[in-house]
Amino acid sequence: MKNGHRLGRPFGWLWGAYGTSALGTWLAFGAFPLIAIQVLHAGPAAVAALASVGSLVGAAAAVPLGPWVEFRRKRPVLIAMDLVRFVALLTIPAAYALGVLTFLQLLLVSVTVAAADIAFRAASGAYLKTLLPAEHLLVANARLESTAWTTTMIGPPLGGVAVALLGPVATVMADAVSHLLSALGVRAMGGHEQQPARREASRVRARDLLDGWRYILADATLRPLFFNTALFNGLVMATQPLLAVLMLGPLGFAPWQYGLAFAAPSIGGLLGSRLARPLVTRFGHRRVLVMAGASRAVWPVGLAFLGPGTGGLLLVIGVEFGLIFCCGVFNPVCTTYRLERTATDRVVRTLSAWAATAKAATALLTAVWGVLGGLLGPRPAVGLAGVLLLATPLLLPRGGAAASFRPDRAPEPTRYVR
Repeated sequence: MKNGHRLGRPFGWLWGAYGTSALGTWLAFGAFPLIAIQVLHAGPAAVAALASVGSLVGAAAAVPLGPWVEFRRKRPVLIAMDLVRFVALLTIPAAYALGVLTFLQLLLVSVTVAAADIAFRAASGAYLKTLLPAEHLLVANARLESTAWTTTMIGPPLGGVAVALLGPVATVMADAVSHLLSALGVRAMGGHEQQPARREASRVRARDLLDGWRYILADATLRPLFFNTALFNGLVMATQPLLAVLMLGPLGFAPWQYGLAFAAPSIGGLLGSRLARPLVTRFGHRRVLVMAGASRAVWPVGLAFLGPGTGGLLLVIGVEFGLIFCCGVFNPVCTTYRLERTATDRVVRTLSAWAATAKAATALLTAVWGVLGGLLGPRPAVGLAGVLLLATPLLLPRGGAAASFRPDRAPEPTRYVR
């Protein structure tokens, strides 16, 4: 297929818009806690609430958006969600300049951005499925994944320099502008998008809010993937605050060393995402999905043996590189399978439910591991998460539909019963 990797001008604009907003998000990584601490003099409990409550309430607020977005053209929704994030984030530097910034405003903006993020991701997944033929989806998702890891690698260091020179509020402004540029990029895609077929009633009903979860749980292969990704991502993210405490506290690492330990391994994600398509072509979708999904689970337990000095720093970089490399392979393959497995008129609700659950699981597990870290200490809590992660491959799909899936053809839509 000679043109298999030429995805067209519309995807190019979508890809550029995604990269721009992702870079802005990573530039402002950690800006809200810094503003809460340095500007508003918030304590540890308030800072923790900003992260956990903002994500949880944002995920809950995004749930009714799924059915609403499903039956609307997706490109206007993408533009609208970008503009919502632009305006919400812009209120932070505006309020700061006027001297009226409050913790409540930070929390409300956090909730708004979290909900808009979920709606944007769900709408973009549905739009991508209609924009490209099935055989091109893995290539497209691999490019988006490689962009995500590239911005993860360069964004935080640049953001750190910006914070040091200009303060955290400046990085929030940069994040806001990135969403405005993303909206302009999506608008520049052009083309005509067909209006989705509407159901008998245009108003969102209470039972519609659970459509995404019902669809996932009714599918024999989406269901284990759903639980696997939610548990895996939640446990990995739950250890990040404990690792920060351990590395910057008892082990005596400098802040730049901590940043390097988690930025440099992102190269692994870039490499893994570029290998996803060749690996699927050679070994088949199911084998890559299962092997990459299982391989990523073996790395985090190594962080329980973290020590001081150069050896400890190299251990973190090595563990994170292996973990992120496996994730770089797994993520685009999993995302492509999820899109192909989901019926076109269910994509937004399914992806919204998936993303909302992931955010909620991460917030809850982070809170639980914060308590465990206080009771057991950071190192035992990190080790416990690593041991539990070793069991997550048991939730990967086995045989059946996963074995028969190929990236060059779409499977029959999954039967769905309300």
